[in-house]
Amino acid sequence: MHVTIAAVDKLREKYLREGCTLYQEKLKRHLPVTFAEVKTGTKAAEGRLLLARIEPGSIVWALDREGTMLSSQELARKLHVLQTLGTRRLTLLIGGAEGLDETCFARADFRWSLSSLTFLHEMSRLVVLEQLFRAVKINRGEPYHR
Repeated sequence: MHVTIAAVDKLREKYLREGCTLYQEKLKRHLPVTFAEVKTGTKAAEGRLLLARIEPGSIVWALDREGTMLSSQELARKLHVLQTLGTRRLTLLIGGAEGLDETCFARADFRWSLSSLTFLHEMSRLVVLEQLFRAVKINRGEPYHR
């Protein structure tokens, strides 16, 4: 399965770019991840741009503070089920400073909350990658606490 993280804006902070690159590298053999960045604008415009980045047949998860929180083990199980069902593409939508447009939620197959805390949208990318890495480690039966 291939994961696309479709997100509003570019990663501006060097530490976030480096962290995302590190986890992309760690994931590439077992769960390749790419980014599709869209320009900032109105929430509706960002939503249209994000939806345009979803490839046909992709399962879509929208990141939403009001969505369902998952433990690392629950995330691992959800990814395992998708892979078992033969899912080829998973697209994760990350909104900008104002969050995701309702059209993104309407398209989403699942609404995932990282926390009830509010994160910078740029920071969310790194948290998502780290959690995907943990899920892969869990599913492979490898230690994941490091």
